[in-house]
Amino acid sequence: MTLVRYNPYRNLSAFSGMVDQFREDFDSSLSSKVENWHPLVDVSEYDDHYEFVAEVPGLKKDEIKVSLEDSVLTLSGEKQSEIKDEKKNYHRIERVFGTFERSFRLPKEIQTENIHAKHENGVLTVTVPKAEKVKPKEIEIK
Repeated sequence: MTLVRYNPYRNLSAFSGMVDQFREDFDSSLSSKVENWHPLVDVSEYDDHYEFVAEVPGLKKDEIKVSLEDSVLTLSGEKQSEIKDEKKNYHRIERVFGTFERSFRLPKEIQTENIHAKHENGVLTVTVPKAEKVKPKEIEIK
């Protein structure tokens, strides 16, 4: 009987072709046009308001839409592709382009007329003031 030294990588060599093919297919499936990308959003609650802070790098304020309908706050827009030169030999394109939409259900107790949005340095901040709670009326006993 012959002693054979254990090689943990022996069986992996058969799969290396499959792994290479998978990596190639995966890389080719990534494109610069993504139909539904979405910006990252931080949602905070304060005593008197809610705050939504979204990262929208590369977008101008007129490319972003903020809307409120039936207590649903929606942030939407489109990031246009900047790739114009078809003759350029790109090795990798990782930036995403396309339309986006994020929606958040809000409580009924908000001041819809005082919602405001601000866009600065690729960050969109939407402030939603809370409505003043109705205080119970005290009745004086005579």
